[in-house]
Amino acid sequence: MPDLQHLLLFIAAGWLLNLTPGPDVLYIVTHALRAGVRAGVVAGLGITAGCFVHVFAAAAGVSALLAASATAFTVLKWAGAAYLVWVGVKLLLARSPQQAPDLAALAAARPPASLREVFLGGFWTNVLNPKVAIFFLAFVPQFIGPEVENKALAFVLLGTLFNLNSVPINSGYALAAAWMARRDGVQRGMQWLDRVAGVLFIGFGIRLALSDNPSR
Repeated sequence: MPDLQHLLLFIAAGWLLNLTPGPDVLYIVTHALRAGVRAGVVAGLGITAGCFVHVFAAAAGVSALLAASATAFTVLKWAGAAYLVWVGVKLLLARSPQQAPDLAALAAARPPASLREVFLGGFWTNVLNPKVAIFFLAFVPQFIGPEVENKALAFVLLGTLFNLNSVPINSGYALAAAWMARRDGVQRGMQWLDRVAGVLFIGFGIRLALSDNPSR
């Protein structure tokens, strides 16, 4: 494990990276706007759970395989791109009610199955993105010294710390979006927000599909 100075640097870098807008943030904000803070927090937890898959995969060497194998990277890349585009199309085709409901009440009335779908959606958004796997493989080892004997364990511990540190950032995005959703202007424009989010998700999917293996 790194010393205190490097550990604090690792935490700060993780927070900055999690603050950067991307598909994860968009997924959290979209659900918090539509169904309240609880849905946004659950979306963030699903994303975090997906990151744990990459942490354990990287520690086991699977991410190294993705980095080295063009075929493996391409297969996962296209699966992730297709999923992001599918999410975007669903948002574009979503129907909004004539009068926007009270989103806080809507969130409280959501059945568990709906939150389960939100959680799994965030989970697969991350799991099917090979760039997340390559990111952990490139970022975390920088904070593991050559003197560390069990590097796989150190990788898992640092990856776990990174993921846990993302929870307050993701929850903050959910809280901010849910607060915005209570504004009258945002509620009236919810249908347009769905359309914009749909276009952005499709754009993220196309960008992922056209991306090269960052390890090359």
